[in-house]
Amino acid sequence: MPTSPQARVTPIARSVISNSTASRLACEEEIERAVVGEGQVVLGWRDVPVDRAMPMSPTVRAKEPVIRQIFVGRGADVMVADALERKLYVIRKTASAAIENLQLKYSKEYYVPSMSSRTVVYKGLLLADQVGKYYLDLQDERVVSALALVHQRFSTNTFPTWDLAHPFRLIAHNGEINTLRGNVNWMHARQGIMSSPLFGERLKDTFPVIEPDTSDSGNFDNALEHLLMTGRSLQEAIMMMIPEAWQNAPHMSDQKKAFYEFQSCLMEPWDGPASLIFSDGRYIGGMLDRNGLRPSRYLLTTNDLIVMGSEAGVLQFKPEEIKKKGRLKPGKMLLVDTKKGKVYNDSELKAKLAGDFP
Repeated sequence: MPTSPQARVTPIARSVISNSTASRLACEEEIERAVVGEGQVVLGWRDVPVDRAMPMSPTVRAKEPVIRQIFVGRGADVMVADALERKLYVIRKTASAAIENLQLKYSKEYYVPSMSSRTVVYKGLLLADQVGKYYLDLQDERVVSALALVHQRFSTNTFPTWDLAHPFRLIAHNGEINTLRGNVNWMHARQGIMSSPLFGERLKDTFPVIEPDTSDSGNFDNALEHLLMTGRSLQEAIMMMIPEAWQNAPHMSDQKKAFYEFQSCLMEPWDGPASLIFSDGRYIGGMLDRNGLRPSRYLLTTNDLIVMGSEAGVLQFKPEEIKKKGRLKPGKMLLVDTKKGKVYNDSELKAKLAGDFP
């Protein structure tokens, strides 16, 4: 591995590179150093093909980033996909911390939208219909997926930037987290007593759990990712962070109440109004918080395509193509398992989770 950004660019000592290029190369080196430090293999880099001739405003164009993908090979100590995901999580966290410590002139513009063997995130300061035009990968017929999560963000509490554009690594979010200050403070406070048999002493390398200078959606995404990486399923972690109104629910089963009561000892609710869509690459689902003040409508077609959106009619279907349709209710979840090809409704899903550990 080169010892300096300059050595990587050219062997001519008198050559000059810009501060922004030097910052980028330094970031790439720290990522590679983190990959090797975790016992994984740097396979190479790829410039993500984009349409830089696409019309966009001068303000957006001035901040257009260099977008690159790193390919990481599995190390000899990694045998299962979940272990690789944890390695990639540590790599991203340790590289980001190292880059922050470098205090580069342009380090604030460094951002990793996704580092996963299961999902790829394409994001930008773009209109919804521009994403597929800007990223040429999305026009390639070889790009096939069982699921897609799309979000167009209208920023109300942060100024729009390339790095803050939705989606995040696990979620897209419509609404606000009104309990945010308490949620973030509690997550910081818990870091002193956190432990995980999956990470051991390396857990501290994933701190801070909540990344600085991000939005309420980003904070939620950080916390959810941490719960997922430390061993919880996606659906359990979502239920833990967004519980139903269970304390005075006479029709709720004792088993489900016990589940929520136990989880309330570990984490306080992240209350909205919030509609969440989430995916880890296998599961994709949606949930409404207990206030229920955001719309989430869904439909299932006769050829087993399920569509959920904040508005009805985001995709057009003929009436005879629709098998079922409805909307999420406060505190309720809908989940799709793409591996099994199964849709789980709220009662079925939560009864199983509440019964796993009576």
